[in-house]
Amino acid sequence: MDLKQLEAVVGIADHGSFSAAAAALGTVQSNVSGRIARLEKELDSTLIDRATGQLTEEGSLVASRARHVLGELDAIMADVIATRSELSGTVRVGMIGTTGRWLLPRLFESLQERHPRIRLLITEGTSATLEPQLLQGQLDFAIMTTPLSTPELAVQHIFDEDLVLVLPTEHPLALGHSRGSGTLSLKNLEGLDMLLPLSGTALRDEIDHLLGAAGVTPTATIELDGLRTLASLVFDGYGPAILPATAVPDSMRAQFRLLRLEGQPRRHVGIVARRHGLPSAPMRAVRETLLDILSASTGQREGIHVDKLLTASPR
Repeated sequence: MDLKQLEAVVGIADHGSFSAAAAALGTVQSNVSGRIARLEKELDSTLIDRATGQLTEEGSLVASRARHVLGELDAIMADVIATRSELSGTVRVGMIGTTGRWLLPRLFESLQERHPRIRLLITEGTSATLEPQLLQGQLDFAIMTTPLSTPELAVQHIFDEDLVLVLPTEHPLALGHSRGSGTLSLKNLEGLDMLLPLSGTALRDEIDHLLGAAGVTPTATIELDGLRTLASLVFDGYGPAILPATAVPDSMRAQFRLLRLEGQPRRHVGIVARRHGLPSAPMRAVRETLLDILSASTGQREGIHVDKLLTASPR
């Protein structure tokens, strides 16, 4: 077994075919086919279904382990280089979309100043889609909602956020509330036409549970699966919506009011990584930069409550 064979398996897993894997690895298809064939002979197992190009069960197991092996090799290289020159390397970060809207611009700016040779690969998704990518080694760490039920992952809590009703400042429900003050009774939402997440999504489940406990039935003018699109429709004037506070960017906060909802639990957000394994120097640098950004933003954004321990916790 050698590294090129492992790269071939991961390449096919990521790109879906021998030819696409060869292109991504900078070689020809026959080389990829030969590497896979030799590895299959050594393991006495079929790793790739030649009829479909998909990994078999054994192939998926090999790909998952191979990602960890190749990730550790990248970390070795990055750590050694960091001892004698500027930090460089690639860090793969998963991020829920609402938090990304808030944090990513600040992260890019800070890294350009501190570590311009670190390359970020950002994967946006929901917590449910990011969790398996962490476990399979496709991501170095992720910022996602918690808690998690997977013991293989470790969580560092970083902030809580409110679920808020977002509506224009001139809306009748907004007129009685100054910015950052007051809590809206859920009874005010009875009969209110709102934009809602699609039934069955995590956010919609939260909303239905919250309103159901108060005996309120939500009225949907539209339902859709896609939080960023939903927020964009609110900002374009199609109606109010219940959103996580991080879904409202700075550029929109003067035109819209964020009303806290009576009895709503806060959403918990953390940095999540595999429990075992030593983070590379670039990965540690990106995490430290994120924590510094969050520490500096304490109390600055309505509806977002940064963990005060961040300012005192050792990095």
